[in-house]
Amino acid sequence: MSSPIEYLKGVGPLKGELLKKELGIFTFKDLLEYYPFRHIDKTRIEKIASLTPETDYIQVAGRLTGSEIIGEKRARRLVAYLQDDTGEIELTWFQGINWVEKMLEPGQVYLAFGKPGFFMSKVQMSHPEIELFTPEKAGGKKFLEPIYSSTEKLKTRGLSGRSIGKLTMPLLQQLSQKDFPENLPESILKQYRFISRWDAVCNIHFPSTEEMYTHAVRRLKFEELFFAQLRLGLLRSVRHRFSKGWVFDKVGDLFNSFYNNYLAFELTNAQKRVLKEIRKDAGTGKQMNRLLQGDVGSGKTIVALLSMLIAADNGFQSVLMAPTEILATQHFNGISELLKDMPVKVRLLTGSTRIKQRREIAGACEDGSLTILIGTHAVIEDKVIFKNLGFAVIDEQHKFGVAQRAKLWKKNVLPPHILVMTATPIPRTLALTAYGDLDYSVIDELPPGRQPVETFHRYENKRPQVMDFIKQELVKGRQAYVV
Repeated sequence: MSSPIEYLKGVGPLKGELLKKELGIFTFKDLLEYYPFRHIDKTRIEKIASLTPETDYIQVAGRLTGSEIIGEKRARRLVAYLQDDTGEIELTWFQGINWVEKMLEPGQVYLAFGKPGFFMSKVQMSHPEIELFTPEKAGGKKFLEPIYSSTEKLKTRGLSGRSIGKLTMPLLQQLSQKDFPENLPESILKQYRFISRWDAVCNIHFPSTEEMYTHAVRRLKFEELFFAQLRLGLLRSVRHRFSKGWVFDKVGDLFNSFYNNYLAFELTNAQKRVLKEIRKDAGTGKQMNRLLQGDVGSGKTIVALLSMLIAADNGFQSVLMAPTEILATQHFNGISELLKDMPVKVRLLTGSTRIKQRREIAGACEDGSLTILIGTHAVIEDKVIFKNLGFAVIDEQHKFGVAQRAKLWKKNVLPPHILVMTATPIPRTLALTAYGDLDYSVIDELPPGRQPVETFHRYENKRPQVMDFIKQELVKGRQAYVV
């Protein structure tokens, strides 16, 4: 399974190098884990009379009664007529006419595969795949034919989406169930009625039926998520057992002054609950890693600001990192306005910040006079050194890589407490799946007077209606943005 892909029969050094570069397939195992994106069903041969306008791609068999070339120049096409004992179908080719015409022989029985169409009550099929019928093909193929994603470079080397299956099939034939030992507990296999791992691998590529393909997908998807959760659970367990973090053991003058004198509205119960969860985490002596999810306008930033003030009351600096300069500037303007009458120094650092200002900000970070730094990726530059970084807020955390977030951890003796925020509407179960290494909080209550955000999903074929709706809203004087 770990053998280099170039050692597989039919590959060799040149194709092997292309498979590595184009598809990331380095070993036999990689090839078997490169799954088809769809299948062609040639397991049945349909009667021509049974075809309807709703019929999808199918296969028919019939005797070739004749063929002719119709039209000239661009309108030139080859039309062949195939008959079975129930009716006739017209097969049409606009390209490769000469090649197809040479292989057609009147009186012979052929198999034709394609999507049927109807014109003036005639059954037609454009550019079908066609091959000679033999007795061995009477029952159709024994499995669905896989189609894989390919690239132009691979196609020029004879590795089209269908050709990749010609590599996968002989590889599977060399292997057996012992090469795929079961990796799920027997109790789970019985509870969810999963097929074996070997059967799943075989049927994801060459399913005998659509039902077996569904069983294979279900088994392999579960397996992938199951082991992803085990890894995340292990990370979380190790973090809770061994990680160390700063202790925020008090709520002091800065928090109380802002909360009592400058906060112009009452916090919602959801905001209070999340703030309590953050305070509890920060008092344990373990590093906090918490995901905060809430709709736009739910008050995540205020919760983050209050948390940063608690950090300041305990003698620590804070940083808020946003993915874009626009968002970072919005945070800076909003927080600066809220704290304008308080003894809290807040600065903005982005890629556009001038060199002189960068030096001033870096100096304030290093001597500890800067309480809160807001910025983009610029805040994780090696030149930005904090005297005592204790709390980090990351907005829209999915836009930052793991390595980028980890850079923040190295800016103090102990890593800062981490609060990552997102407005992406994530169901709780999905959030725990995708961010299982993080503790999870949600602000599920809007401040008084705020209108709830409504989210709608539309498919591509509804784009014209969506654009019309946007135009109507713009005419009303409202705003729209497209991500």
